[in-house]
Amino acid sequence: MKFINNARTFFGALFLLLGISMNAQEIIPISETVMDTVRPQFSKRQKVDGIVATVGDYMILDSDIDKAYLEISGQGNSVKDITRCQLLGKLMEDKLYAHHAIQDSIVVTDEQVKDRMGRQIDYMVQQLGTMDKVVHYFKKDSEDELRSDLFEVIKINALTEEMQRKIVDEVEITPEEVRTFFRSIPTDELPIFGAEVEVAQIVIKPKVSEEEKQKVIVQLNQIRDEVLAGSSFYTKAVLYSQDPGSRSSGGFYKMTRKTPFIKEFKDVAFTLGEGEISMPFETDFGYHIILVEKIRGQEVDLRHILISPKVTSEALAEARTKIQLIKTRIEAGELTFAEAARTLSDEKETKANGGILINPNTQDTRFELTKMDPELYSQISSLKENEISYPILEEDRSQRKSYKIIKVTNRTEEHKVDYAKDYVKIKNLALKEKQIKVIGTWSEAKIKETYIKINGSYKNCDFTNNWEKK
Repeated sequence: MKFINNARTFFGALFLLLGISMNAQEIIPISETVMDTVRPQFSKRQKVDGIVATVGDYMILDSDIDKAYLEISGQGNSVKDITRCQLLGKLMEDKLYAHHAIQDSIVVTDEQVKDRMGRQIDYMVQQLGTMDKVVHYFKKDSEDELRSDLFEVIKINALTEEMQRKIVDEVEITPEEVRTFFRSIPTDELPIFGAEVEVAQIVIKPKVSEEEKQKVIVQLNQIRDEVLAGSSFYTKAVLYSQDPGSRSSGGFYKMTRKTPFIKEFKDVAFTLGEGEISMPFETDFGYHIILVEKIRGQEVDLRHILISPKVTSEALAEARTKIQLIKTRIEAGELTFAEAARTLSDEKETKANGGILINPNTQDTRFELTKMDPELYSQISSLKENEISYPILEEDRSQRKSYKIIKVTNRTEEHKVDYAKDYVKIKNLALKEKQIKVIGTWSEAKIKETYIKINGSYKNCDFTNNWEKK
């Protein structure tokens, strides 16, 4: 693979090949310009809809290519330079993954599909104003027709993603492979990384009274009893759960022991049998109950309800006073920021590391300024190196409040990639390349053993994959 002389472009190419969505900077809002590009893809197709390709148990219709345009634009991405041949090739890849996902007993539930579809439609409505405008722009007769068209496309994409994850799940990279990958990059093609910072923080969480904890435990036990008596866990999760990531889908999660969930949650989840509901248990997020719906080997389908105890205004004020005292002691030289983080911070994920944050996208300690979370950037943008911020009141997605102070511990200017300084990023790039090769090998093998047929003028398409098995 020729190394692309731009880290952002390379990541984008890798993500596209792996079927991963591009980041926010790649996404453009739905506008009249975008819609003017999409509409011709539908209006041009005047001929009778027919089967243009077959992959395994799946048939691809000419109209499926139109639906693919619809989904891409519905996610806010440009379709300007995408040809029908390219989309057919992508659809055939998706069908190949989906076909073998079903062969491997991978399941995507209707609830998961509806949840994803709901988020996409919400985005389109937000961009265009009303659902009627969305239906009109996509030349549909009704909202039901629009949802029906999107449903199957999204389900295939979800099966594709799950199959790809399974293929690369066991792929690992050794230090020697990382070194070989780096040495293979021509000197004049080494990527440039933007200005970066390391950030440390100390977090003080308000103390929750035992009385408030007991109220939540009693509420969750009551919900548990009602579900055992016949009530819907799905409905209870939609009504009461404070987990914004799963509430709309009835608290649903699919996980293995390798899924990045907090340890206490997984410890409970993997001790339950099918149909069993846990007793209330505590994590850093609050109190949960879990219902295990299905166990497939090492994979578990579950639903959960999260409720966090309420924090009083007095407890919040005490937390602010405490963190202000910590800031004063650090500035007076009584202890270092790192020492204070290790001994006084309430954030378990960072305290052992002296409060240093880990970039969730790279697993490195450095954050590239142009790609940093906007909220974090606003908090550190005016700080000088080693300056400590004033106490910041923060509220997470579960509406839990805390106070924090932050500090920029190190700044790195824009630079050409350096093996020692940028090892984690280089390792991630090397791993992505290895995953692409594994997926490529898998695809080649599965194409040979899968029934595939291409019809009509689409046989003349210049595909990346050897669909004709020549």
